[in-house]
Amino acid sequence: MKVLVTGHRGFIGTVMVPILIKEGFDVVGLDTDLYRFCTYGDEPLSIPSMEKDVRDVVPDDIRGFDAVVHLAALSNDPLGNINPDLTYDINHKASVRIAEIAREVGVERFIFASSCSMYGKAGDEMLDETANFNPVTAYAKSKVYVERDVSPMASDSFSPVFLRNSTAYGVSPRIRFDLVINNLVAWAYTTGRILMKSDGTPWRPLVHIEDITQAVVCALKAPRETIHNLAVNVGSNEENYQMRDLAQFVKETVPNCAIEHAEDAGPDERCYRVNFDKIHRVFPDFKTRWTARMGVEQCHDSYIKHGLNKDDYEGIRYKRIAHIKNLIAEGKLDTNLRWCI
Repeated sequence: MKVLVTGHRGFIGTVMVPILIKEGFDVVGLDTDLYRFCTYGDEPLSIPSMEKDVRDVVPDDIRGFDAVVHLAALSNDPLGNINPDLTYDINHKASVRIAEIAREVGVERFIFASSCSMYGKAGDEMLDETANFNPVTAYAKSKVYVERDVSPMASDSFSPVFLRNSTAYGVSPRIRFDLVINNLVAWAYTTGRILMKSDGTPWRPLVHIEDITQAVVCALKAPRETIHNLAVNVGSNEENYQMRDLAQFVKETVPNCAIEHAEDAGPDERCYRVNFDKIHRVFPDFKTRWTARMGVEQCHDSYIKHGLNKDDYEGIRYKRIAHIKNLIAEGKLDTNLRWCI
């Protein structure tokens, strides 16, 4: 199967691509590579690819593929503050357009990296795929809009799949330090402080990026009738946590650290617990291999190995909003996040 992965040089993509290749897929990438100067550890695996913005995709870019795995997106809401239309232009409009092109040129499967954040402000109730959407952020709203607009495109020859991923974590060549586990461990390791930015009560489902990849593998291998116009939560019932649980895991893993609350820490509107029974029904081979506690340990071991310091993840090297603003200031990117060089 020939598979196009958009965003193959991002946080998830750099981990996913080697696994897809090991599984026997013929993988080509498409990415504008915004974070080319932000590699953490080893360089991402080099594969045949197109260096292109998802807003500029044309039919010839997608023709000939059996499936598209669409990961590319602005995954950090502060980035949208540079230009408020960017999140919708890239995450919503460009995603829908890629699906339209894929359908037009005969791609049979369109696997979209959706998000459980669509459930948003939901409280303590366990939510399955039939739950109402209550998105809080522009990122989450963009996922709702893509599902709304792409689902009706399903046809006898085009099968969209919406993988609603839990909050991701894990070590990657294009690591993100704004994600809760990655972030809490970084603060604990470099400062001795586990900095809580909420009051610790919000619920969130967690999933490792390798387990997200396993869901994609299942969606690529499953019979068409299984995945046709499928929306499914990605994670496991045991991996719903309150933020204070995660902080405790960090405290028990990183020596000599203490839990602190940021001055403006309070209840977070984003509070949702998610049910994952459906993914195990539709994909019997799917099984999460990671737990949040294991993710904390992975991050801690990696930060020790690479000698991480606070200036790395709070500065322009790895903090994505700071890095993008610096590229704009240097004239390498314009305010529409297009390369000038």
